[in-house]
Amino acid sequence: MNGMDVDDMWFQQDGATCHTSNATIAILNGKFEGMVISRRGDVNWPPRSCDLTPLDFFLWGFLKSQVYADKPKSTDDLKVNITQAIAQIQPYLCGRVIENWTTRIRATMRSRGGHLNDIKFKT
Repeated sequence: MNGMDVDDMWFQQDGATCHTSNATIAILNGKFEGMVISRRGDVNWPPRSCDLTPLDFFLWGFLKSQVYADKPKSTDDLKVNITQAIAQIQPYLCGRVIENWTTRIRATMRSRGGHLNDIKFKT
């Protein structure tokens, strides 16, 4: 991330213990001051909400299906497949994922989910 302009970028991660250690949170706060969405971050991501996280409800499963389609035989093959699968993600696909995510957020709001006070929307 060195050399990247992250001044207007939010960083989101899940609540895994290794992701929320004091050392990790300190690094993230230094790089994304005031813009960390995580357990113990600036915005507390709702616990156990994989249905609200596009990386969890779509991207990891999609990439896994692409990466392992030809059953890589070595670590080098795996790395090549990962690089190729990520490079093949098209902008329209990302747009569809965001549309689906918006639908999930609206459904959560309609159900009056108690954790919604912790969600901040940023455009």
